[in-house]
Amino acid sequence: VEISNLSDKDILVLRLDLTDRSSHEAATNSVLRHFGKIDVLVNNGGRSQRSLFVDTNLDVFSAIMELNYLGTISLTKHVLNHMIQRKRGKIVTVSSVMGIMGAPLASGYCASKHALQGFFNSLRTELTDYPDISIINICPGPVQSKIIQNVFTENLAKSLESSGDQSHKMPTDRCVRLTLVSVANDLKEAWVSDHPYLAVCYLWQYAPTWAWWLMNRMGKRRIQNFKSGV
Repeated sequence: VEISNLSDKDILVLRLDLTDRSSHEAATNSVLRHFGKIDVLVNNGGRSQRSLFVDTNLDVFSAIMELNYLGTISLTKHVLNHMIQRKRGKIVTVSSVMGIMGAPLASGYCASKHALQGFFNSLRTELTDYPDISIINICPGPVQSKIIQNVFTENLAKSLESSGDQSHKMPTDRCVRLTLVSVANDLKEAWVSDHPYLAVCYLWQYAPTWAWWLMNRMGKRRIQNFKSGV
C-alpha cells in the first residue's frame, strides 16, 4: 500500500559518523545542495551504558561524551547556522528520562543526557530573536530497540553478553508517534514513557527527596540482578 507520494529525488541517505566531527559541515552542505533547505534536524544518535562506575575505564566515559554529546552539538551547530539564515526550523533531540534522573549502571549515559538537556535548554534562551526556530527535547523511557545490544560496558572492547527481555518496554512505533505529535506541537520537552518510569520522572521533578530514596531501593536490586547476570 502506498503511504506517501515521495519520489527518488525526495529521499537522500548519507552515511554519518557523529564522532567524525570534521565531516559534519560537508554532510550538512550535501543536504542543502540536494533539498535547498533543512526544516527539521532530529538528533537521534547515541549509545547507552551498562556498567558500574568503579569498574569502568575512564576512556568509556570519554567515548560516551564524544558520541552522545559532542557529536550531537557539532551537527546541530552546522544545521543551526542555516536555520538562523532562514529564521525558521526545528531542532529535535532525543534525550532520555535519564537526562532528568539518575540511575545505577548508567552514570556516563546519564551524564551525557544531562549535558544535552543543559545545552539545549541554554541554546533555546539564545534564540529568542528567532521565535520560529524550535528547540525540542524528547525524553523517552525504555523503548524496544537495539540500544541494549550496543551499550558501552566497563571497557571499550567488551560488549554486553545478554540484552534481556524487552517485552515490557514501549513499542518503537508508539514512541515515534508520540515524538511526532510533540514535534508538530512545538513542545519544548516531552517525556515519552509508560508507568512506572513516567511516575518516577514526576517524583524526580517535584519530590526529589522521595525520588532519591526510591532510586536507592531500586538501584540496590538492579545492581544485584546485574551482577547475577539477569
